[in-house]
Amino acid sequence: MTDKVCVVVGGGKGMGAAIAREMKKRNYRLSLMSPSDNCENLADKLDGIAYRGRAENSRDTDNLIKFTMEKFGRIDSLLIHVGGPPKGDLLEISEDDWKKANEMVLMPVIRLSKLITPIMQSQGGGSIVNITTFSVFEPSLMFPTSSVYRVGVSSYTKLYSDRYGPENIRMNCLLPGFTDSLDLPEKLSHMSVFKRFARAEEQAKTAAFLLSDDSSYITGQSIRVDGGVTRHI
Repeated sequence: MTDKVCVVVGGGKGMGAAIAREMKKRNYRLSLMSPSDNCENLADKLDGIAYRGRAENSRDTDNLIKFTMEKFGRIDSLLIHVGGPPKGDLLEISEDDWKKANEMVLMPVIRLSKLITPIMQSQGGGSIVNITTFSVFEPSLMFPTSSVYRVGVSSYTKLYSDRYGPENIRMNCLLPGFTDSLDLPEKLSHMSVFKRFARAEEQAKTAAFLLSDDSSYITGQSIRVDGGVTRHI
């Protein structure tokens, strides 16, 4: 039986690292990317491989996929977890920062989709998961650029699932609430009905479910793991 392979973009620390550990428990081989040596250190611990780079850099993402295929010869699952885009008062955010947010949040999903789809087509399927935010459903002035561009990721995800679902390639979004791996003020934890932050490991279990065949009939969805913060039904 061929070992399955999971690529984790943003797999150096926090939620990305927790997801990598969860996928390792499911016996996936791992290829990790992050801007620092965190991905290399974690890959050493998990018997995986690592490529240092940034999701918004098209050369880095292209090299990551090539590197993974050279080492493992297949990719079954792809997790895309990018950093937080610029923030600020709505009309005070510069045009350059809006463009930067687009490059950080939406374009990596589009570029990586183009790279990974032919590979998954040749293998008969695969799963892609995009980490976005709970504010996709309820835009927040605390995170203006994130609220705008991450909803674009959900829209793209729905379109992609319509187009490539017949070839057994699935794409979903995970919408986390406030999570303990982020540097957040304690008062935000009280927005959850549980009155605490989510644990990165809790987010990782949902991501692993979506990345694996356990969720084989789920695609095109934006799934909230926010502790009941949002009111959208």
